[in-house]
Amino acid sequence: MTLHPLAQQFASVAGEYERGRPGYPPAVVGALAAELGVPPHARVLDLGAGTGKLSRALLAAGYDVIAVEPLDSMRELLAERIGADHVVAGTAERIPAGDGSVAAVTVADAFHWFDHSVALAEIRRVLRPGGGLAVLNTAPDWGGMSWAHELGTLVTELRPEHPNFDGVPWHEAVRADGGFGEPREITITVPQPASAERIAAHMASMSWIAALPDQRRREVSARIDELLASGEIPSELPMHYSIGLASPTS
Repeated sequence: MTLHPLAQQFASVAGEYERGRPGYPPAVVGALAAELGVPPHARVLDLGAGTGKLSRALLAAGYDVIAVEPLDSMRELLAERIGADHVVAGTAERIPAGDGSVAAVTVADAFHWFDHSVALAEIRRVLRPGGGLAVLNTAPDWGGMSWAHELGTLVTELRPEHPNFDGVPWHEAVRADGGFGEPREITITVPQPASAERIAAHMASMSWIAALPDQRRREVSARIDELLASGEIPSELPMHYSIGLASPTS
């Protein structure tokens, strides 16, 4: 499976991804485990694991984690943080795990990159009876910040259209697959550390910004820094964690 050219851009911004993307607090892992009925110490497969933001939280909660990541630079950081024995190369469309081998599959801010029909069939294959899928998405809450509207407008204007982002939402893909029960979703909001440096790194880690020509990327980075410097940034800001949940029907 060939990765989308934009997804390949994460290889060049692994450091920014690690510095800027939010972690996953225990409340998020606890909620998805409770909703899916994941037993203590069960094997969980974290698909498209990136630098291991969610993998670390799953390990801290006592789960036996398999972190699957296709990009070499991301896997290097992943192995440094959670141990190479937990990390494997692979994609959602060809998961390196046996049939019925995991209690849950998690996907954090990555489901939109997948070939949904192929990936969902693979996810069903590796899930044990009674297992489930958790699709997580994060959204920082910058409401009330003086720079929020301009920063949001800048990011939106730069964002291209492509099938992965602009296809059907995760729950529609799950319904269309036909092999899962009715998907559901919960949202948990937890304050997370904030600073101009973190927010700028988060922006830089976005695939379409990383893909800009060098000069344009520098201009965008300078504009982001300028906007962030124009107003106050509290030490914490709310982070909304959306947790999509679905279980195979058989």
